[in-house]
Amino acid sequence: MKLPIIILATLATCMARDIPSNLQRFYDTVKNAGPCTGDDLLQDGLFDQDDSTDEWSYCDRNFTGRGLYIKGPGTDLANTDIDCDGDQQNADPRCLGSSDTQPATAFRRQVQRLSNITDLNASIHPYVVLGNIGAVTFDPRDHGIEPLSVVAVVCGGQLIYGIWGDINGNDGMALVGEGSLALATACFGDSMNGNNGHDEPDVLYLAFSGRNAVPRNANWAARSYEEFEASIMALGDALVARV
Repeated sequence: MKLPIIILATLATCMARDIPSNLQRFYDTVKNAGPCTGDDLLQDGLFDQDDSTDEWSYCDRNFTGRGLYIKGPGTDLANTDIDCDGDQQNADPRCLGSSDTQPATAFRRQVQRLSNITDLNASIHPYVVLGNIGAVTFDPRDHGIEPLSVVAVVCGGQLIYGIWGDINGNDGMALVGEGSLALATACFGDSMNGNNGHDEPDVLYLAFSGRNAVPRNANWAARSYEEFEASIMALGDALVARV
């Protein structure tokens, strides 16, 4: 059944959410705290762009035991490069220019166990890419982060909920700061495409640990970003409330 236009417009409006005060304080604190060191540092030696320095890291400062986030040097957080991997059926034409699209995500088997779909769709599911394989290997699962778990994304002055849906492959450089086309569009609009992301390192990706962070009853078969996002919003709100 198709949703009336007025309902779709309401859903789209609801997806762009104000940042709760507790999350805004967390954002400001970690942004201005400098690079992670000591016990706060989970993994260093990462790049946020092909031409950047390797000063980005996975960190859990002020969030120990509850999850992790990406932090760069100084006041830098992370950028948003575009990932179009996954189910290519009815893919958004904006993904067609990407030269490194893969026909599957790292967690397609987990997706199949939770749903009746074959894989995540970058045009629908707002997934975040976390973890690295190759020059630097880092697995968020070693720190309690479950595949497909909710990730709070602070971007463009708003809060978006995504899920951990893919891992950075062995491309010769350990990169961080990547999300699906659906996530990037929700954050920064329709100008996002397979070759055009958001370069400013001002995005917070906050991943939550524990099995309870996985939205097992999400609308995995949703036909739009708005439908899927609405199905994980309540869990996201509950997780953010504890930040």
